[in-house]
Amino acid sequence: MGNFCACLAPKSIKKKPNHRLPNPTLPTNSSKRWTRVRSSRKDKPDAALTRDQVLAAAILFQQHQHHNARDPFDRTTSLRYPKSGSKNSNALPRSSSSRARSLTDPLLQPHQLVSENVKPEDIETNHFVLVHGGGFGAWCWYKTIALLEEGGYKATAIDLTGSGVHSFDPNCITSLSQYVQPLTDFLEKLPEGEKVILVGHDFGGACIAYAMELFPFRIAKAIFIAAAMLSNGQNTSDMFSQQAGADDLMQQAQTFSYANGNNHPPTAINLEKSLLRDLFFNQSPAKDVALASVSMRPIPFAPILEKLCLSDLKYGSVRRFYIETPEDNAIPITLQDSMINKSPPQQVFRLKGADHSPFFSKPQALNKLLIEISKIKTPS
Repeated sequence: MGNFCACLAPKSIKKKPNHRLPNPTLPTNSSKRWTRVRSSRKDKPDAALTRDQVLAAAILFQQHQHHNARDPFDRTTSLRYPKSGSKNSNALPRSSSSRARSLTDPLLQPHQLVSENVKPEDIETNHFVLVHGGGFGAWCWYKTIALLEEGGYKATAIDLTGSGVHSFDPNCITSLSQYVQPLTDFLEKLPEGEKVILVGHDFGGACIAYAMELFPFRIAKAIFIAAAMLSNGQNTSDMFSQQAGADDLMQQAQTFSYANGNNHPPTAINLEKSLLRDLFFNQSPAKDVALASVSMRPIPFAPILEKLCLSDLKYGSVRRFYIETPEDNAIPITLQDSMINKSPPQQVFRLKGADHSPFFSKPQALNKLLIEISKIKTPS
């Protein structure tokens, strides 16, 4: 989200810089009150990787010829080399991404989970509710939804007011409660006793915090992904004002709308499309950047200024988890660490190589972490 209150007057957009912002280094004195879990593994040597790919392709081709010789062979299918004796019915789900797979973005395998001894039927809930960030919409979760559903989970993506396909004008949103209403309406209508896992990205972190205060009994866990994780009495603008500066890419990318006239506060924030890649998608596939460039909408301004009222009794009763994105140019890793230090969650994960939009840049690794978190047991 960035420093949204740095300047309330209209301004011209600076030319796109010829270089990307460097990623700040992680402080060495970070809090030890939580456990960091890395999502990547050591890369295999090139020779071993090539061997695995050749064997996987050969096995897939043989299976195809044996089971369905009349269909054309799909040469774009990506499949990891299966263990000997594995059955075709137990094949791992394939990625919804057509880009070449990175070893830091692996297919989910059961033995890779920290909570591998927890059976799916034993978890508190298998229902994820996905909440987008400012300017985004439910559309940004399309890969995450597909991967979760392939794994037997339920996924619901919410369009907040004035976002995605929601027809309301973002300039007319005057409060956080109005902006978050599609989410609170959904939670209110859940069947008695049913719980969900809330997932918030970017400004969606403040939105799920608002919902956690209202419906703590309907939320099993809350996962913040490169998100605003605020403390009581803070608003999103306060949290991000510390990163303001002449070289702040977010500040360069944003312009304000004044639907009520220039003598009144801004009503919405617009983002310069030419800077979207460097700001949000610097590690994401080009097709997803194209999708975002035609799908993103203005961000309502009033909710960003609204301070959250969070209590230990309600908001504090929900277990929180944070997923860091180290290649993030919108919410730098230093700012993510600052939020974590001020309000430590139960556990922190780091998604290696992820930009601000890991649902695009690291969909498989993100899916792995979401499932892993869903299987973390409640402390006895």
